[in-house]
Amino acid sequence: MSISTVVPKLVVAGADRAIEFYQNALGAELTVRYAAPDGSVVFSELRIGEATINVKDEDGTDKAATSLGGSAVILTLNVDDASATADAMLAAGATTIFEVGDMPYGYRQGRVRDPFGYQWIISQRTEDLTADQVQERLDSWSE
Repeated sequence: MSISTVVPKLVVAGADRAIEFYQNALGAELTVRYAAPDGSVVFSELRIGEATINVKDEDGTDKAATSLGGSAVILTLNVDDASATADAMLAAGATTIFEVGDMPYGYRQGRVRDPFGYQWIISQRTEDLTADQVQERLDSWSE
């Protein structure tokens, strides 16, 4: 068995608004969009950098994160400028969960919630550390 990629499908209330948000906030490129006769989006594909996500409207089978009170999945964006990415997401309508800051494990990170209920960690590598160095820093950080 060979698996090449994992593509998250985000179920939202208002797929066209979500697509526009991801385009404005993250520079996403819409590559495919299929709609039902009532206009609801049943499938869309967006490219964000080298990654792909799918976005669809909620329906009787698939419920949006906002309808469920949130999502247990947290998405991570690996970026070259965490502050600029967070600012772009906030300007497009996301809300801050954690401000962007330097972490002891060699990353500059923050977390936002998009208007559709999904959490995004915005992650910028700032240091190349070994696993032992990360653990050592985490041990002293939590003391």
